[in-house]
Parts: sequence; structure tokens; C-alpha cells
Amino acid sequence: MSDHAQNAETSHVSAVLDELCATVEDYPSEGIVFKDLTPVFADGPAFKTMVDAIANAFEGSFDAVAGIEARGFLLAAAAAYATGTGVITIRKAGKLPREVFAESYALEYGEATLELHKEDVPAGTRVLILDDVLATGGTIGAAAALLERSGAVVAGVGVVLEIEGLPGRSNLADYEVVSLQKV
Repeated sequence: MSDHAQNAETSHVSAVLDELCATVEDYPSEGIVFKDLTPVFADGPAFKTMVDAIANAFEGSFDAVAGIEARGFLLAAAAAYATGTGVITIRKAGKLPREVFAESYALEYGEATLELHKEDVPAGTRVLILDDVLATGGTIGAAAALLERSGAVVAGVGVVLEIEGLPGRSNLADYEVVSLQKV
């Protein structure tokens, strides 16, 4: 896709997000402005526009799409279906029944762990990581580490919203990051 076509598509997606994304003040705590993508996911044409924009940004560069629990699952499944590639689920700790790789990362209020089945990703697979929001980059960084430990190659990172003023992009400097809108 040409840069001009990419910019036009991104502008259209941004307008769709502005129209449909719900803004919730003081959630989950006072002073936080939460961007709720649920209305965008619920609108078929908007959801398709959003998924196509992310997938098109990485066209031809990935063999599978990884989604991070939970909203990343929605994006990854849709992008994998649209591109005829496989989908990989990166889960919260304790959700997978077979042997896993585990990666812990810091949260603003503690620590969390993500897991990936050891046998789910063949070595050398080019994997696009998708999630809804990029904030500090901790969750996506942990997902990337899991994939790399499995022998996969991270083809890039796609997110719907990127929170400006937080270090997410700089913490993922080793990867190509595409966000559909900065907030």
C-alpha cells in the first residue's frame, strides 16, 4: 500500500474511532480518561475498517497474528481470518493446559504474567502482535518476549489506540509499531 493510501486509510479509521469510541471519565480511577472500544467492536463496518487498517499496514510481512488476552483476541482473530493466516493466543497466567513459556512484567499496581503454549508457534514464524491499547508497552513487550523465546520472529506490533505521554513506543523500540490513533 502506498504511503498516500495508508494515510487516507488511517485518517478514515481515526474519524471512525472519534465517532464511535466511548470516553469514560474517572475510570478505573479518578483522573483517568478511559477510551472504551466496545462500540467500535460492535459496529460491523467500523470493526472491519479498523481490522483492515491494521492488517494492511503489515501486508505480506506476517504468517500468523497473536492476540493478547482479551481484546487483542478480537483483533487478532479478525485480522487472521481477513488475511488467511493463523491466530495465536497469548493468555493470562494459569489459563493454558499444556506446557508454557511464561513472561512476567510490571504493572503500575503490581506484576502480571502472560503465557504461550511452547508448541503453538513453529520456529521462524513471522508473527504480528495485536492489542487494543499501547500505554507503557509492558504487556506487548512480554508478548514479544514470549514469541521470541518460542523461536518466532516479531513482524510488528499493531494497536488501535496509543496513549501519548507514556513510554510505550520507546519501550518497544526494537519493533515496528503502528497505532491507528494517538490519544
